[in-house]
Amino acid sequence: MRPLRRSLGSVTAFVSALDLFSIGIGPSSSHTVGPMRAARAFAEHLDSAGLLDRVSRVTCSLYGSLGATGLGHGTPDAVVAGLAGLRPDDCDPDAVRGAWSRLGDDGAEVRLAGRHPIVMAQPDLSLEPRTRLPGHPNAMTLQAWSAGDALPLAEETYYSVGGGFIRREGDAPHESEALRHPLPYSNAAELLELCDEHGVSFCDIARSNEVAVHGEADIDAGLDAIWAAMALCVSRGLATDGTLPGGLRVKRRAPEVRRRLEEYDRDEHVRDTSTEWLHAFALAVNEENASGGRVVTAPTNGAAGIIPAVGHYYLRFVPRADAAGIRRFLLTAAAIASLVKKNASISGAEGGCQAEVGSACAMAAGALCAVLGGTPRQIENAAEIAMEHHLGLTCDPVGGLVQVPCIERNAIAASTAVSAARLALHGDGTHLVSLDTVIETMRQTGLDMMTKYKETSEGGLAVNVIEC
Repeated sequence: MRPLRRSLGSVTAFVSALDLFSIGIGPSSSHTVGPMRAARAFAEHLDSAGLLDRVSRVTCSLYGSLGATGLGHGTPDAVVAGLAGLRPDDCDPDAVRGAWSRLGDDGAEVRLAGRHPIVMAQPDLSLEPRTRLPGHPNAMTLQAWSAGDALPLAEETYYSVGGGFIRREGDAPHESEALRHPLPYSNAAELLELCDEHGVSFCDIARSNEVAVHGEADIDAGLDAIWAAMALCVSRGLATDGTLPGGLRVKRRAPEVRRRLEEYDRDEHVRDTSTEWLHAFALAVNEENASGGRVVTAPTNGAAGIIPAVGHYYLRFVPRADAAGIRRFLLTAAAIASLVKKNASISGAEGGCQAEVGSACAMAAGALCAVLGGTPRQIENAAEIAMEHHLGLTCDPVGGLVQVPCIERNAIAASTAVSAARLALHGDGTHLVSLDTVIETMRQTGLDMMTKYKETSEGGLAVNVIEC
C-alpha cells in the first residue's frame, strides 16, 4: 500500500497495537500488570536518582479499587515483584504468585531493582479502599525510606488507568508517538473520513500509523508475537484441568468442553459446534488469566478472552482465513480500542465492566466484520452494535476475583461479537446510532454508575453470592 498522510490539528486517538495488546500475566491488567509496572518504575527512579543504595525500606499504599479488590487480584504480589525488577511481559508467573505472602509479618529480603537488598514485610503494603485519589480510582503511593529518617527519601503516586497503562501523578497525559502518526484521528467520524479519502479500511489506517513508528518488519513481527501468545494461552487453557485459586473453588471448564466438542466433531451428524468452540476458546483464556498465567491484555485482562476467541473462530470456521487476516483483525481491533480509550475508558474501576468486556466485544465485532469483507461503515456499525448492548454492565467480581462472572462474560461477549459482525454485514453500514455516540454514552454511564458497581466488590453479584 502506498504511504498515506493527512494533516489534522486534533490530537490523535491512535494507540499502537503493540501497546494495547501487551503480553503480561493474570489476573488483571489494572490491578496486576499496572501496579507491577508502577513499582518497577519507582525502583528505576530510585536507581537513576542515585538513591537506591540509601534505601532500607519501601512502603506502598493501595487506594480505591486497588485497595478494595487488590488481594483477590494479586496486587500486593505484583508490587513486590515490580520492586524486585520483574516485568509482566517476560517474568515467570510463578515468581509473582505469593511474592507478598512470602514476606510474612517479620519481613524477608527483596532485591530492589533486582540488586539492592532491603527487608520488606507484609504490613509495608496497606490497603486503603475508602480513600480515593482524584486522579483515578486505581491509585497507589510508594515511599522509600532510609534507616532512622522521619521523612521518606522519595515518594511517588501512580495511577493504573486500565489495560496495564500507568500514569505518574504530575505527568501530562501521554500521547504515544502522536507527532509521528501520518493519519491522526480523534473519533470514529474522522476515522471514516480517512477511509473515504484514501479508499482504504480501518486496518490500513492503523497500519500506516504503526509503520511510521515501528517500521514494516517490526510491526509484523510484533503482531505475530501477540497472536502467538494469544494462541498459546488458548491451547494451555484448553489442556489444563483443575480448580482456580482464590477460595471460590471454581472448576476449570474449558478442557471438558474441548473433549466433548472433539467427540461431537468426530460424528458427522452432530450439530454445528462453531459457537460452542467459540465459548471454549474464551473460557480457556480467562481460566488461564484467573490462575495468574500468561495472557495478552485485550484491552484488559478481565476481557482478555474475547479477541483471541473470535480470532480462533475466524481461523477455524471462516474459509480462506490466514495469518495475514489475523494481522488485519488485530489492527482493526486496535483502531477501535483507541477510540474507546481516548473518548471514554477501558478501566473497570472507572467505567464498570461495560468499559472492559463492552470495549473488547466492540473491538472483536469490528475486527471480525473487517476480515469477513465488511466496508468501513459496516465495521463501525458492528462495533457500535456490540458496545450498545453492553451499556450499563457493572463490574462486580465475587470475592474480588476475576472469575465470577468474568469468565462466562467473556464467552457470551465473544458470541455477541460474532452476531454483531454478521448482523452488520447484512446492512450497508447505515444506522441510527453512531459508534461515537455509543462511546460517549458509555462514558456518561460510567460517570453516573455508583462506585460500588465499579470493581470494588461492594455491589451486585459480589454481595449477593455466598462465597463459602
